Amino acid sequence: MAKRAARTGRDEVVLDLGKLNPKQQELFESTTKFTCYGGAKAGGKSHGVRVLGDWLAWKYPGIRILFLRATYDDVRQNQIEPNLLLLPPEMVSYNGANHKLTFYNGSTIQYGNWAGNESERKYQGQEYDIIIIDEATQFTERMFRHLAGCLRGNVGKGFPKRIYLTCNPGGVGHFWVKRLFIDRKFKTDSEHPEKTEKPDDYKFIFARAEDNVAMLEENESYLEDISKMAESDAMRYGDWNVMSGQYFDNFDERIHVVKSFAIPPHWELYRSFDYGLDKFACFWWAVDTDGRCWCIRCLEAENKNVQDAAKLALDATPPKEQQRIQITYAPPDMWSRQKDTGKTMAEIFTSHGLPIVKSDNNRVQGHIITRSMLEPIPLHDEFVIKHYGGKDRAPKELPALMFFSSVGLAIEDLQSIQHDDRNPSDCAKEPHDITHTVDAIRYFCINRQLTAVLPEPEVEEDDYITKESYDDYLFGGEIPEEYFSA
Repeated sequence: MAKRAARTGRDEVVLDLGKLNPKQQELFESTTKFTCYGGAKAGGKSHGVRVLGDWLAWKYPGIRILFLRATYDDVRQNQIEPNLLLLPPEMVSYNGANHKLTFYNGSTIQYGNWAGNESERKYQGQEYDIIIIDEATQFTERMFRHLAGCLRGNVGKGFPKRIYLTCNPGGVGHFWVKRLFIDRKFKTDSEHPEKTEKPDDYKFIFARAEDNVAMLEENESYLEDISKMAESDAMRYGDWNVMSGQYFDNFDERIHVVKSFAIPPHWELYRSFDYGLDKFACFWWAVDTDGRCWCIRCLEAENKNVQDAAKLALDATPPKEQQRIQITYAPPDMWSRQKDTGKTMAEIFTSHGLPIVKSDNNRVQGHIITRSMLEPIPLHDEFVIKHYGGKDRAPKELPALMFFSSVGLAIEDLQSIQHDDRNPSDCAKEPHDITHTVDAIRYFCINRQLTAVLPEPEVEEDDYITKESYDDYLFGGEIPEEYFSA
């Protein structure tokens, strides 16, 4: 498998892929729809998918392969340049303008990167037989799912469509990769069976640094060097229980996420949202008597104008809740005037039945407050105590910020968002597709509300102090006859 000979029409050309280690060989032999080759740093993963792409292009004439990394510099330095040194020039031609490698048998490898919405539009409608995502934990699950929609290449050739991924633990994609390939927790959808994840579609190949014998022979101190890294367990041993770079590293799904329950009528309700043409993310909040904030609902929609966004939020609010919503917090840019109409988006939201209040837009302070609200506070709310099974079973503390499990992807976004490289006190501004939900949460948290107040118990009218009884108390009442006869 390491070598393959073919004729170009004149001479025999040999494609020498070098010697494969056992894990790379397993990668070559995998026929699973999604194969993830991940684990420790320097396990030979990037080289493995590089030569795999070449071998598949050579083996199946005419196929189209898409090869991606997070940035173009990464794909150029780590894949394109090494591959051009590996491949015989008689076998391929490379177009540097469109980053496409063409084999003389008609197969192509298109190199690219993911640059948010621009890339989503770029790859929309494209068709590929093979997709290779190098360093997949730098991609969000939405990016991965969008790319999977491009896996429909040359239908009728009988060649199965596959996606190959490589990765180390950590990064913005840590949780979805871990869920699918390590923990193997698959989602089901009875209403939309096509969205159900099939276990047989996912295969994980665990990479260790020890697998890369050639590299270790060249650099004898390498294992010692990576063991000194801050994330040594993740990089050295491929430990997926270690998460590096996560901003909200105090978020624990086992503690912060609960099944939905009916909100008592005395809890205060709020909304908050972030809006852009690419994404509208709206959240519903309930505040208990301890000041604990419960995220009870989340709505995400793409490519919605202001009018449609307002209607979506109102339609998603049950009628019994609508009158209880105290405030809807929105980003300050909603008050910028539009050049075409002269109106602000805040005015348009209001005119369509959704009045909004401007939130504080201090990113660092807002994210720090959100993070602090993930810490526990004493539990005294009687309804919550009862919900957790009574005083003997309920915890003494619960976080000040809780989430219903039904809010779905918002939980994953909160887990995935990384520290900003330039300002560790702030959240990263990329990838943009997960920042809308995090910002919408921030807009609420930075405007933390007063606790809910239990209603006063109803009393009989006789229990109230009437004007007459008050006068009697103040002036002593009428003078009794005995006073004058004494």
